Amino acid sequence: MTPRPYQEAKLFMGILSTIGFPDSLRSGLEEAFGPVDIISDPFPFSFTDYYTGEMGEGIERSFISFSRLIPPDQLAAAKTLTDSIEMQYAEEGKRRINLDPGLITEASIILATTKNRAHRIAIGMSLYAEVTLIYQSKGFISFPWTYSDYRSSHVQEILLGMRKAYLAERKMAGMQG
Repeated sequence: MTPRPYQEAKLFMGILSTIGFPDSLRSGLEEAFGPVDIISDPFPFSFTDYYTGEMGEGIERSFISFSRLIPPDQLAAAKTLTDSIEMQYAEEGKRRINLDPGLITEASIILATTKNRAHRIAIGMSLYAEVTLIYQSKGFISFPWTYSDYRSSHVQEILLGMRKAYLAERKMAGMQG
């Protein structure tokens, strides 16, 4: 049996920030991952206080996606690179920006993480991935482990827009499902 190439996915990032979205961050991300095609408006991150101890008060959440599609086996490399970019904006060893890369496919939203749990799969470079949401019946379905913000209708609307852009990009490139 001949292995088939991976179906390319849309790289996106969830961003948590207490310093906004500096132009230097956008240019650094575009240098690493290609042109940004969607940037959501920032909104208050009030889903958990998990990051407050490190990042402080006033955390905002936003999402970005990139127009260049990537093979899904590049997710670990993307996560490693975003971890180093986060440290460029750290103050006294504490992050002011948190970048969480993930993949949008026709069927799912996949996130990369450094933390192992029962539902996560090793993807190399001491990193793991999880299927956070699946697409079914014109919307997303969550799991018990899905982060609370990813369960929200607001975040899911943003991700649905990115999924729509992904499907259009695949169609323009003549890619089959």
